[in-house]
Amino acid sequence: MPPVNRLPRTPSEDQPGGETTDLCRKFTIIQSGLKAKDCHPEEGIYGVINEEIWRSYVNEKGQIEEPYALRKAIFFGGIDKTLRAEIWPFLLGMFDFESTEDDRMVQEKEKTAEYEDIKKKRASMTEKEKEQFWKDVRCTVEKDVIRTDRGNPYFRGKNNPNLDVMCNILLNYAVYNPQQGYNQGMSDLLAPIMVELQNECEAFWCFASLMESVIFVSSPKDEDMERQLSFLRELTRVMLPGFWKHLQNIENSMELLFCHRWILLCFKREFPEADALRIWEACWAHYQTDYFHLFVCLAIIALYGEDVVQQKLPSDDMLLHFSNLAMQMNADLVLRKARAMLHSFRTLPSIPCTLDDLCRTCGTGMWDSGHSPVVECVGTHAEGNRCIHIR
Repeated sequence: MPPVNRLPRTPSEDQPGGETTDLCRKFTIIQSGLKAKDCHPEEGIYGVINEEIWRSYVNEKGQIEEPYALRKAIFFGGIDKTLRAEIWPFLLGMFDFESTEDDRMVQEKEKTAEYEDIKKKRASMTEKEKEQFWKDVRCTVEKDVIRTDRGNPYFRGKNNPNLDVMCNILLNYAVYNPQQGYNQGMSDLLAPIMVELQNECEAFWCFASLMESVIFVSSPKDEDMERQLSFLRELTRVMLPGFWKHLQNIENSMELLFCHRWILLCFKREFPEADALRIWEACWAHYQTDYFHLFVCLAIIALYGEDVVQQKLPSDDMLLHFSNLAMQMNADLVLRKARAMLHSFRTLPSIPCTLDDLCRTCGTGMWDSGHSPVVECVGTHAEGNRCIHIR
């Protein structure tokens, strides 16, 4: 068995119930420790993916052997910062795990040529097209870029060329995918990819792959957002019945407004960047589910939602409470809790049909352990139609 390399503990975890108060805030932030029995049974086994561990997964042709095992290790342990530029393109789908080093060299040339074509297409717009593009895309992009991650040394200062690169990537993406275009928040997701990869072409293609994943939601009104919220509502009903009961009693609470930002920006505004990127990697690993970010949402509610229930907070105060948690939460604790809740969900004897799709698209995954829960129909269907989720 690999050596145990547990995540560092915080004082509040060593003393369950420890409190952090802020006179400027209305609510108390409570961080309770997790006992071993409440964690995922494999918690603490996997350490951070370092150079030695990473090389053990790569064969002489440059192919990734046992990609599922690698994704599992990343899910639990994360990736050493120095290896992100090499590993992220695999996690984000730019490269296939089965590709050889020679395959990737060819693909890099092809992707570079394709990116140049996209740039030429944008440059060759007619004046009328440029005017419309300015109104629809460029105006918003330029406003967002100049205020994205300016505290990061990579983007700090006047006339920083990296801001121009960010702007170009976002504008080129809008040309590449006009149906998606640009939505506020995209710059926040692109910035860390640029910092870690430091290559415009690779950053573009990794960003494009991220936009196509189920993790990304383009706007609060997007149909994908409603799908995510539907899953999260059902997860809350099944896994957190006390909080669910509170939501049922509060007007307008089922919109779950307090978690829209979590989903839209993948927790980037909720945690310091180093912690947020660890959460991203756990999500990008697609271990047992494509929707681990929803279990992260669930973990935040489970760990920090007690005041909401006890004080019977209305919808607006609920939003205030969770907004005030930004940069105050323990990311290690949240990740442990999220992994534990995923394990608990996996081992349920039965699940509602509304959650059966939660883990169907990630290949080998959710139901690979020999346990397969009973799927219970909880919805209404057209007369005479059988629930498509019943196995």
